[in-house]
Amino acid sequence: MAAPNDLQAAIARNQRIDKLFVLGGLVATFIGIMTLGALIFDLAYDGLGRLSWQFFASFPSRFAARAGILSAWVGTLLVMLVTALTAVPLGIAAGVYLEEYAPKNWLTALIEINIANLAGVPSIVYGLMALGLFVYQLQLGQSVLTAGLTLALLILPIVIVATREAIRAVPQSMREAALALGATKWQMVKDHVLPYSTGGILTGVIIALSRAIGETAPLITIGALTFIAFLPDPPFTSEFPFISFGWLFSPFTVMPIQMFNWVSRPQEEFHWNAAATGLVLMAMTLAINAVAIWLRYRFRKRIKW
Repeated sequence: MAAPNDLQAAIARNQRIDKLFVLGGLVATFIGIMTLGALIFDLAYDGLGRLSWQFFASFPSRFAARAGILSAWVGTLLVMLVTALTAVPLGIAAGVYLEEYAPKNWLTALIEINIANLAGVPSIVYGLMALGLFVYQLQLGQSVLTAGLTLALLILPIVIVATREAIRAVPQSMREAALALGATKWQMVKDHVLPYSTGGILTGVIIALSRAIGETAPLITIGALTFIAFLPDPPFTSEFPFISFGWLFSPFTVMPIQMFNWVSRPQEEFHWNAAATGLVLMAMTLAINAVAIWLRYRFRKRIKW
């Protein structure tokens, strides 16, 4: 049995470790906030003066003062729409299957390991794969559809992993209670598991999308253009069937590529445009993350177990 003095020394040592851990956490948080603040300040210092309605409503130009990001932000929204419509249903369905339905054997374990590894593969590798598969084999061209599918493949492992983690957080007793009352497997998943895990799933999905919105390397690989002075075809027409999918096969550019193009030019005015585009991109990313936090808070308030 430890002596009282030894016990007090052990308690004091553990308290010092706790304080050191708290201090380390504060320092890490401070470094992260300062880095983000310095980045935003630098972008705002260079680009805030270029933000105007004309900047959002103008196409790129050879003259920095007339150049805008209309085709870039429209292209970003369309590519992200295709990405979300592809990756979210596939990722959630795969996560539900692997967590609730898949048998626990070596094949399932192999799939799970590969999905976890795919989440860490460099994005340029996805670009090379998309170039061979979507552009050359499936003949989809260097289009919005190809870009959306490429980014969907990039974030698909993240969505699957986030879905599985959110589903695992649901207590096993909830499943057992539902099955004990006569619910089928699908009823148990649909009425109990998915509603309680929606907050975690949405958080993972939105964080994955906020990563995809800033990706540049895979889009350059599949042939994104740096200068587009037109918009894709509108999705609605005045003639039957009133819906057009021509925009899916239009050439595209996105804001990160527009920034890359302007930064590579020697004129300082284009660097100001790039900084202004960075501010817009940063605002979109922070807005997406804010939505994720709000959704998580909202759904967690409903959870009562």
